[in-house]
Amino acid sequence: MQAYALTDVGRVRTSNQDYLYSSSIPVGDLDNLFMVADGMGGHRAGDFASRFLVENLLTFFRQSHGTDPIALMRAGIHRMNEELYEKSVSNAELSGMGTTLVAATVKNNMLFVANVGDSRLYLFRNGELSQITRDHSFVEEMVALGQMTRGSKEYMEKKNIITRAVGTDWRVEVDFFRKELKQGDLLLLCSDGLTNMLSNEMIKNELSKKSTLKDKVIGLIASANKRGGRDNIAIVLADPQISEVGAC
Repeated sequence: MQAYALTDVGRVRTSNQDYLYSSSIPVGDLDNLFMVADGMGGHRAGDFASRFLVENLLTFFRQSHGTDPIALMRAGIHRMNEELYEKSVSNAELSGMGTTLVAATVKNNMLFVANVGDSRLYLFRNGELSQITRDHSFVEEMVALGQMTRGSKEYMEKKNIITRAVGTDWRVEVDFFRKELKQGDLLLLCSDGLTNMLSNEMIKNELSKKSTLKDKVIGLIASANKRGGRDNIAIVLADPQISEVGAC
């Protein structure tokens, strides 16, 4: 397993509300762990929310035990959601804060993903890019109902309205995904600071280059900033290094 992670404030924002974590070695009973969180809230509440969630989830995973990655992620996210919400209602400066989360781990060639909000996980396989997570956003709900066209002017104007976040209520609904990995697969976790600036085709072209994981991540951030960099950008790019024999 190899990975490279980087976050950038972008060209417009003065603070970075994105927070990430990347470990190619075990974290507690998880064989590896990757997380991207995109905070929201006034003052510095968004910064606090994303950092609190990632750092406290990390502590939870280090102290918890279990063989089922989904069960571990579910328990951790629900507990941190309650703690984050309690802080938001007890501290006026943190009122209304919340954060997206996409978290992933690989075990025995199987990918396990948890998702809340519109930070995404993509699978890059054989030169093609596919989104594994589903955005919890107003526009995607309207698209699903047939009331909006993806990529339309209205879609782009309202793309940042999310319908789920960690810490905005006592309870949070989390989506979980499982996917068998194959040799040559790459995993891309990112905040919407990347996907709002670059199309899937642009991301695919960058990942297709014969370069290191570090160079690919730096290239993606540079491209997003070149196109405006209107938001913070957070990226984790992981190579699970699945063996051909193990994938059969």
